[in-house]
Amino acid sequence: MSSSKGSRKQRPSVFAKGPLEIPSPTEADLPKDDEKDFDFWDMYQELDTLPLPYRMINKLVNLLFDYSWEVIEEREALREIEKNRILPTTYPPGAEIQLNKMPGGMAVSQDYLFIGGVKGFSIYNLHNFKRMYVWEKLKVDVISIWAMDLGNEVLIIPVDELGIVRLFYLYKDSLFLLKAINEMDDISKQSTCVKMELSPSGDYAAFLLQGAGDIWLEVYKLPKETWLKEVEHPQFTLNPKKKTKQLQLSTPDSALTESVETNLRPSLSPYAIQDLNICFKTDLKLSPPVYVMKIKPPKPIAGTTFKSPLEIFSKVEDYCGLGSGQNHYIKDVQWEQHMEIFNASYKKYLEGEWEEEPLSTATFHFFTNSISPIPVDAKSPPGAACILGIRWTGSHNFSLYSLNKNLKDKTGFLFGVIALPEGCFCQSIHFLRFFLVHEGRNVYPEVQVKYEMMCVVLCTDASLHLVTASRTTGPTSKVLVERSKKYPEETICTVASVPALPGMVLIFSRNQSVSLMDVAKSEIICAFAAPVQPVEAMPWKPLFVVSPHHPYFLLHGVHPNDNATPTVDAKVTTDSVFCFNFDDYPLLKDISKNCTISQKDLECNQAFPQVLPLEKRCEQFLQKSFQKVARTQMKGRDQWAQLRKYSLVLQKENLKK
Repeated sequence: MSSSKGSRKQRPSVFAKGPLEIPSPTEADLPKDDEKDFDFWDMYQELDTLPLPYRMINKLVNLLFDYSWEVIEEREALREIEKNRILPTTYPPGAEIQLNKMPGGMAVSQDYLFIGGVKGFSIYNLHNFKRMYVWEKLKVDVISIWAMDLGNEVLIIPVDELGIVRLFYLYKDSLFLLKAINEMDDISKQSTCVKMELSPSGDYAAFLLQGAGDIWLEVYKLPKETWLKEVEHPQFTLNPKKKTKQLQLSTPDSALTESVETNLRPSLSPYAIQDLNICFKTDLKLSPPVYVMKIKPPKPIAGTTFKSPLEIFSKVEDYCGLGSGQNHYIKDVQWEQHMEIFNASYKKYLEGEWEEEPLSTATFHFFTNSISPIPVDAKSPPGAACILGIRWTGSHNFSLYSLNKNLKDKTGFLFGVIALPEGCFCQSIHFLRFFLVHEGRNVYPEVQVKYEMMCVVLCTDASLHLVTASRTTGPTSKVLVERSKKYPEETICTVASVPALPGMVLIFSRNQSVSLMDVAKSEIICAFAAPVQPVEAMPWKPLFVVSPHHPYFLLHGVHPNDNATPTVDAKVTTDSVFCFNFDDYPLLKDISKNCTISQKDLECNQAFPQVLPLEKRCEQFLQKSFQKVARTQMKGRDQWAQLRKYSLVLQKENLKK
């Protein structure tokens, strides 16, 4: 048996017949070899003469050795690559909140942290990480939670295990329940919330609901100005039949106390809010959200009842309805013939059992008037949401719905198409605030830039792409990260934008690592480390939240409990929420504090015309046009002078002749 990798090839051995002699020192004296003087003998002949079971065992053992050798060579090559690999700087968390149970979602506002939990949610002070209040009035636990700043007030939206979504309003030290969106008395008619989205300014909310085998999207307008007036002047809306419930936070049991590490910095900003004595009020009934529209998935394309193309165009109110596939001139007979041809062509692929087709779902986003692809009402305030974009699974259309016009505008039109590489399908889209690369660093323009869009697209093959688009040029795509074949454990599972750092995104990988990437340079800046769940518990679904106001993000993690007895019922880990403040790390401190460039500096630099006001851009365009005309005129004058000089020379020569 042979353990070398070359054991698969059998090389014959050569033996001389006569006695061995020492050759003479000169080449001329060397004897000429004759093939007849040598015998060729196969060294593996003895193995071939073995009985059949032993020959098979020998081959299997050789294959095993060859496979082991290939594995050894591959591991050695990876080890060499790992030695030469430069790992990014890894930063630890700066603060920790210890919990008594795994959180059911996290959300942040300007000053508060909201953590879903047992039969409700908790409110924390973000500047000292102290728990301020606990609301526990549900029958089931909260599994996800959202929060949105409405000026100095906060909108809180928890979703419980039954899929019921509720809206809370936090005003100073008062907490109000606004509405339960999908709560029904009849449990058979109960729908569940699958997904939700808030507009950037908090004017609208969209909820994707499903129930009874159907799915739909409900859009609500949030009357935040009305809520503020009602809480500031409660005498006009007070309900005298109900009394205020002072649900103060009692001192918890010492075994269940949620604590904060005292040896860490207690505050994240130079100012800190005072600990409020929050109470839940039921005597004041605030106005509910205003129902705007209900959107259902597009109907399957069926045969038409139209008799002529002119009748089709008469049903389409404007050009936005074209291209949706709903208005066509194809008869039922044509569809039937098409299906017969399709079934006959792909019969062998259609036979057999098929899995039940999953219920359709949707991806939807709110667009503000600064990046809206269609004209909007000029009276809309800057940054207000005006368009809702939605794409249903199984459909190639991305429909745009106006939030300011009449409900008859229910179809969208194409704004731009960007092609992803073959085999890539969009998994998630993360919009970035528009930034510029000025003198080698990423900066935000001081004035909001219109008609410029940037987003990061995570594909199903774990590749990451940067997509940019503007009103004057078509969309472009750039590959940021390709799926790693050498390091499958570094496959990207989640991405999040970081508003405090221009052009930066957080990347969460399958091996439970968290890194920060600069999308302008396509390189990793640094990494963050915190105790997380065991690696065996795959796939990893990180629970985190990035602050839209402050330079930090929060990540859920676990600590192994060394004092616990590893029994079936004993909990051997301790849940915590870790805070990573970018201002604490040398590489990121200057970026977060100097992330804005003034309009004056941009106007002096003509490399960024898209950020200039319209008047300034027109002025620069006219100046360039005048300069071009002047250069053309000067060039014409020079040519005319040379021609005149040449003609005078010719005249003098003619006179001499």
